Amino acid sequence: MVDVAPAYLVGVGGAFGAVLRHWVYTRLKREGDPVPRATLTVNVLGSFVLGLVTFAGAGGDVALFVGTGACGAFTTFSSFGFETVDRWDSGQRRAATSNAVGTLVLSLAAVAVGWLVAGVLP
Repeated sequence: MVDVAPAYLVGVGGAFGAVLRHWVYTRLKREGDPVPRATLTVNVLGSFVLGLVTFAGAGGDVALFVGTGACGAFTTFSSFGFETVDRWDSGQRRAATSNAVGTLVLSLAAVAVGWLVAGVLP
């Protein structure tokens, strides 16, 4: 028999992450932004939370709910990719490059900060 509890954890976490992502987008998205700050924000925040939860040693149900569910639905690689290519294609090469490099650097830095914070937690 299949244990459906993990699917419920991921689903509820995903619903939470998706609603939170929508909330961030309604507040930060502006047409014509050289760097899409709503997408950047969710990716950097999601990277921090996933780094924190992972390096704090969360596993099992917490990892399913927060990591796979909430962070999985909150962050977005597809929007990041589309927005970067769209800017490049429309001649905004500097904005596309800034978005690609900035998102990578800031997201990795956010994971590192999560790692550092997890290391100082009791």
